[in-house]
Amino acid sequence: MKKTNYDIVVIGAGVIGCNIARELSQYELSVLVLEKDNDVCARASMANSAIVHSGYDPVPGTLKARFNVAGNKMFDELCKRLCVEFYRIGSLTIAMNDEQMKTLMSLKERAKENGVEVKILNHDELLKIEPNINPSAAGALLAPTAGIVDPFTFCAHNIENALDNGVILHLNEAASNVIDNGDHFLVKTEKDTYQAKIVINAAGHGSYKLASQLEKLDYEINPRKGEYFVFDHYTVGLVNHTIFPLPSAKGKGILVSPTYSGNYLVGPSSELSEAEDHSTDPATLAMVKAGALEMVPSLPFNELIRVFAGVRATPSDHDFHIAPLKTHPKFIHLCGIESPGFVSSPAIALYVVNELVKPLINLKKKNNYIPNIRPSLVTRKMDNVARAKLVKEHPEYGEIICQCEKISKGEILDAMSRSDHPHTIKAIKKRCRAGFGKCQGGFCQPLVAKMISEYYHIPLNEVLYSKIGSNVVRYKTKGEK
Repeated sequence: MKKTNYDIVVIGAGVIGCNIARELSQYELSVLVLEKDNDVCARASMANSAIVHSGYDPVPGTLKARFNVAGNKMFDELCKRLCVEFYRIGSLTIAMNDEQMKTLMSLKERAKENGVEVKILNHDELLKIEPNINPSAAGALLAPTAGIVDPFTFCAHNIENALDNGVILHLNEAASNVIDNGDHFLVKTEKDTYQAKIVINAAGHGSYKLASQLEKLDYEINPRKGEYFVFDHYTVGLVNHTIFPLPSAKGKGILVSPTYSGNYLVGPSSELSEAEDHSTDPATLAMVKAGALEMVPSLPFNELIRVFAGVRATPSDHDFHIAPLKTHPKFIHLCGIESPGFVSSPAIALYVVNELVKPLINLKKKNNYIPNIRPSLVTRKMDNVARAKLVKEHPEYGEIICQCEKISKGEILDAMSRSDHPHTIKAIKKRCRAGFGKCQGGFCQPLVAKMISEYYHIPLNEVLYSKIGSNVVRYKTKGEK
């Protein structure tokens, strides 16, 4: 019989929900995570800059400042435990003239209040470490603790660790209504109704609507869309740090940054939008391009491989909302977690569990808690000797499925064998990078589809690209078996 009674129901499996689920999995609790999409990390947590911000920018005393700084300090250990690529490359906020240099000095003071290490660089110091920066730049603010991370495996491995420790995940199941029955909540979806002692609302853009069913909120959510360019693997050292302009009321501005995978990322824009609008348009992209070229004039737009857009839930008061509802104290509401939400996520999870959940329910540590996920092998990161030894013992690691990114059959099989098993082409793309290269899956997508069909014993025409209905094969052709 299907279980419908839980200690805690977490709504949403973006970066916040996945981190909270992992944190809760340490305790003897029954925990259900509901996710409306066909995979975790499917919305804002997937389409973002993947920057681990240092924390110099948020207004001191805000939740953004508190959790950004605390979260940044957690990334080294957490990424090591979860086998996630993370590199502290530092960030540079560029001043183009003497007037902007004065603004950098005020940002330096803000960094000091937030407890973040920074340093002002003059023109010569800046050009020495970033020779491709616009030579007209006056200087920069260096924040050495900033970093870049793999956002896809960070989410996937968080939920994998949670599942390995007993958490239950339901995909394709959106919470449509929550009813407070006094000693428990009823969480309704179109598939079932679940009973929970505590509800943690981490539904991204949808969290505001869910909470508003129970209580009138004193702020609004205004979705902002950001459009990006992604460049192919290009000459190492085009930029060595994450490059920012001066921040504005719209956000941190158009950045230029290396990524964990060796690509380069340019963007985002920041325009009011609809929560579900992930389209891009030429005029906005042209504006992003112009802003980026002002900082790095040699950007190789001939190396462009794709564009994309993400939408962030911007609160009208410009701070995170993380607290129980006033009239429903066992409904823990998280909303408006825009940038720097990704870097803040592990610190937010720790706070939610230790400060908000703990007073409501007994938290007893598990004796058999597993703190790490099973190590994963990344063949493109191995030297020739180690790779040859691996292939000799496991030949599937010598069969390359994605030529652009050099992803082996063994890596994809390993991903599918895990508790958070990817069952769509896009889910495998996010975990293994098959399809992220120059051809964008043009050659490897049929091979990945065939692997999914064989591994999960489903017909090829039932293999999905991502969401329900995105079948990549419609009909059998003559001679196909």
